[in-house]
Amino acid sequence: MTSVAIVGGGVAGMSAACALADAGYSVTLIERRGYLGGRASSYLHPGVNEVIDNCQHALIGAYTNLLGFYRRIGVADKIHWTTNYTMIEPGGRRSALGATSLPAPLHGLPKLLTCGAFSLADKVSLTRAFTAILLGSGTDPRESLGAWLRRQRQSRGAMERFWRLVIASALNSDIDQIGVNYASMVIRGLFMDSAEAGALGMSTVPLSDLYAPVPEFLGARGGRLLLNASVDTLEWNEGSRRWMLTVRGEDAPLVTDFVVLALPFEAFAKLLPRLPANEGSELLTQQLSRHVHWPISSVHLWFDREVTDLEHAVLLDRELHWMYNQSKLQNRPGNYIELVQSASRVFAALPRERAIEQALAEVGEFFPEARSARVVKAALIKEVRATFGVPPGIDAARPSAKSPWPNLFMAGDWIQTGWPSTMESAARSGHLAAEALAATAGSSSKFFEPDLKPRGLMRLIGRVAP
Repeated sequence: MTSVAIVGGGVAGMSAACALADAGYSVTLIERRGYLGGRASSYLHPGVNEVIDNCQHALIGAYTNLLGFYRRIGVADKIHWTTNYTMIEPGGRRSALGATSLPAPLHGLPKLLTCGAFSLADKVSLTRAFTAILLGSGTDPRESLGAWLRRQRQSRGAMERFWRLVIASALNSDIDQIGVNYASMVIRGLFMDSAEAGALGMSTVPLSDLYAPVPEFLGARGGRLLLNASVDTLEWNEGSRRWMLTVRGEDAPLVTDFVVLALPFEAFAKLLPRLPANEGSELLTQQLSRHVHWPISSVHLWFDREVTDLEHAVLLDRELHWMYNQSKLQNRPGNYIELVQSASRVFAALPRERAIEQALAEVGEFFPEARSARVVKAALIKEVRATFGVPPGIDAARPSAKSPWPNLFMAGDWIQTGWPSTMESAARSGHLAAEALAATAGSSSKFFEPDLKPRGLMRLIGRVAP
């Protein structure tokens, strides 16, 4: 049986491991921490004695590969779906975006036109920008989203309440640090291709619980999982055409036919000096040096009473961007809400007390019930390496799944998947690495899940790739 060692137990590594194990490979999945999930995981927070996600990771219906991975391990039913977005202004006024029964791309238009959060000028601006994307504009990978929006003459309200909030925070970066091609991809997926593609999905269990079936899944197929294990060295034997890995915590070296390095770009950069030097490794070093992180912060609050009846909301005009009611989404006790702040290094730099104080002040503006409620406990999570940026020209720094070394492949949301830094990009990278490995092994196995096909009128208009 062909053996594969996969280094990294995040979404990329798990998706590759489960796909290859399902296809008959002998898989060893190696994770340096004591749990799976990487940046999309949960853990017991000692300060509040609660299991919390390191940050809320929502998904959309267009995440075909992530959903394929969830189906493979049997947890697709643990995702709660909605096609409605509630937007709340300071003071509590609510309005909505979402799908109607009209055919795509018109399905979101009625709610946009009646959305009280946008003025008439905002709606005209947004309609003009959406039409431009529909007609093929916004695909130049050398142009920033900010520059493109200024050319589209977007109103202040459209910029602040839609582009900077909904889109820039979804891509977790500033509008001038986002390639417009990636923003166009998000617009098409969320608002144009179909209501199914734009549906919002949220886990009904803590993130790490989603991955609970992985060890048994691998074990039932002859594989294994090594936790609290890190790779110290990798050596290629040209004679045997195999890799030898020294794994901390293991008594003997791990000898394997293939290796998949499913690591974040900064972890890959640290491992590079332990790999044989060659011309390709020099290029890879240059590519890795171009990537930068953007943080995501989340404030977790438990109240002595219910402060909102909503499951999820978009928060306008303040530092906080998103509210997730985990008591409703995950059936958790204690009136527990999670507040997420994306793409701001300023908020991420605040000390704990100041960040929580600011969050409580803003929550009271959106949900008046919170002003009289007592905070039972609170936690602040800062994921300083939450995502990598997608500025104009970043595609040149995103390598394919094939590495410069024989029988070694790469996975991670930062490789060339065509997607920004998302769980979908991670799952895609895992499936792409698995397919490249299988092809090298002489197999025609396919693991990559194709994109959803546009529906309604979008089938006639056609899809313009970013």
